[in-house]
Amino acid sequence: MSEKAILENIKACVFDAYGTLFDVHSAVGKHRDRLGDIADQVSAVWRTKQLEYTWLRSLMGRHADFWQVTREALEFAFEMHRIDDPELGKDLMGAYLQLDCYPEVPAALSELKTRGFEIAILSNGTPAMLGAAVKNSRLESLIPQIFSVETAGVFKPDPRVYQLAVDALGVKPEEIVFQSSNAWDAAGAAAFGFNVAWINRFGQSPERLPGKPQVEIKDLSELPKLLE
Repeated sequence: MSEKAILENIKACVFDAYGTLFDVHSAVGKHRDRLGDIADQVSAVWRTKQLEYTWLRSLMGRHADFWQVTREALEFAFEMHRIDDPELGKDLMGAYLQLDCYPEVPAALSELKTRGFEIAILSNGTPAMLGAAVKNSRLESLIPQIFSVETAGVFKPDPRVYQLAVDALGVKPEEIVFQSSNAWDAAGAAAFGFNVAWINRFGQSPERLPGKPQVEIKDLSELPKLLE
């Protein structure tokens, strides 16, 4: 992957939220003692089904907002692991509104903002979910714009979602660098026409999909130096 492709003529840095800025597994982490040895398994199934439901609903033309999808994915994970605890389910959903951001996020966003880049989130999350996550991590001053797929009525990686950022920011796709830790999202954004920095936090293998990220980095602390 070439770094040079995202070094010049970038006006806006647009970020995926879940898994990129915010740790989706921190919700279960807050209640790990109540789940015991199966905590990590529950969290993994919850996340996997959450994503699968977004893709399947998009293909079916049966959109539901990300809050409903997240709840239904948790219900699946509970049934799969034979958990019958409505109070825990309620608490886990509440914890999803208070996800931890990754440690390097505030400093990276602050540097990018200081250098004059426009900063925005483009996410599957609902406006309420995203607003709560940003507020919980005290990032309001660093992320002035939040774009939710609810405006398009379909989930990523549908091109209509990526177009939301282009229209709202008033820039060309090639003037945006998009960051995602989700390899499928990075591929979708690249296929759309964004410059893409794949935040490969978890050592994933590259997807065999149209659209190749211009650069692969381990976390967001590496991003500012690529835009010098």
